[in-house]
Amino acid sequence: MLLSIVAIVVGLILLVWSAERFVEGAAVTARHLGLSPLLIGMLVMGFGTSAPELMVSALASIQGNPGLALGNAYGSNIANVGLILGLVALISPLAVHSQVLRQELPLLGLVTLLAAWQLRDGTIVAFEAGVLLLVLVLFIGLSIWRARQAGASEDPLADDATESLSFKPMSLAVGITWTLIGLGLLIASSRILVWGAVDIAQFFGVSDLIIGLTVVAVGTSLPELASSISALRRQEHDLVLGNVIGSNLFNTLAVVGLAGVIHPIDVGGEVLARDWPVMATMTLLMAIFAMGWRGRQGRINRLEGGVLLLLFLSYTTYLVNTVIQAGGA
Repeated sequence: MLLSIVAIVVGLILLVWSAERFVEGAAVTARHLGLSPLLIGMLVMGFGTSAPELMVSALASIQGNPGLALGNAYGSNIANVGLILGLVALISPLAVHSQVLRQELPLLGLVTLLAAWQLRDGTIVAFEAGVLLLVLVLFIGLSIWRARQAGASEDPLADDATESLSFKPMSLAVGITWTLIGLGLLIASSRILVWGAVDIAQFFGVSDLIIGLTVVAVGTSLPELASSISALRRQEHDLVLGNVIGSNLFNTLAVVGLAGVIHPIDVGGEVLARDWPVMATMTLLMAIFAMGWRGRQGRINRLEGGVLLLLFLSYTTYLVNTVIQAGGA
């Protein structure tokens, strides 16, 4: 038990440090390659910080724990919006400048509806998982094509990233090196943290699904939190939201898709009745806040961030109470 606690503490420290290095390295690399900073948030940061979820879910599927794989993906999506976006907006309201982000939000909504359709019969088979991976490939291709067509200079996010990078100039080789080091440590530190957390959770007899939705989901979402706070310090608000949107897309498409291709995922009825509605509600609220409503420009203020965080805490509390009640039965 003591070793598990030490693993959690060490994992947290490494996560924060490595996320800072990863964001700096990825931003510098993208700048030298002439890519849009928005592409960093949607693809580089989204995929990089989703790598822990991808690895954990693939491993869980191989070991015959599909509940952990699915709970990790959906729980991370809920944590990304409720915990990360909600907490960051409480620290500093997020102004949404990029029109591209508003175009990606409906796509995330459609992907969330696709997830519900696949859950309807209680099983995600290999074909359905393959559809998710195909949608992911199309999304990546479209994002890269659109970024190259528009050009980095046409997005307000480019000015923020360029300004922040001017304080710490790096060569392309150094940028790539820090990107790889940061990403490697992000994955390693996440695995250390998740191992410790799962070991403690299993000690108390918690189910795979609940572990995935809570301990593993929050643990593997910590890179997103660290990266988002790092981007917030640079006043790159669109990077924060782009990080969350990109990560949730990768979680729903890549994480569930890869796990389902490896082994069919049997889905309990509680996922469609309890967990998916929470994920869908979080996604809808994020879209409403970010795209603007009642005629106002998109902006996630502290009140809206508080609403997202409160929903996350209420959902997590409900899951914990479920475990406590089951243990006392």
